[in-house]
Amino acid sequence: MTAPLQLSAGGSLYERIGPEALSALVTRFYMLVAQDPDLAPIFPNDLTLTAEKQLAFLTGFLGGPPLYHRTYGPPRLRARHLPHAITPTRGRAWLACMARALRDTPQIGEAEARELHSALTRVAAHMVNTAEEGGSQNTGVGQLLSID
Repeated sequence: MTAPLQLSAGGSLYERIGPEALSALVTRFYMLVAQDPDLAPIFPNDLTLTAEKQLAFLTGFLGGPPLYHRTYGPPRLRARHLPHAITPTRGRAWLACMARALRDTPQIGEAEARELHSALTRVAAHMVNTAEEGGSQNTGVGQLLSID
């Protein structure tokens, strides 16, 4: 789940987006996360280190330098997220924040935004580790998510 995205004719997604635009995206994203009632409770009040880790992860995930690996070791995303109750609702909220951050980052082209969102949709689905309160059949652990 942490292998970099494939190269396209224009280079890696990291090369096509660029480090400045990716940094702007992560900044916008965490501003939205901090305001989201479903997500804010599972994040620290100070999101500085969280944003740095996300930027390092995304850099390598998108085909850039393996910054996260160099500093923190293998991402092991699911294992690192297990202490947090990641429900389908929280997965959808995370994706909605990312979709909005992508829309609000004009430096990222539409095609690149769609490609990144598609990849992160799969990552978000993989992170779901807790059923919704009440245990509806349609909200099970690992369920694929969409941001209808």
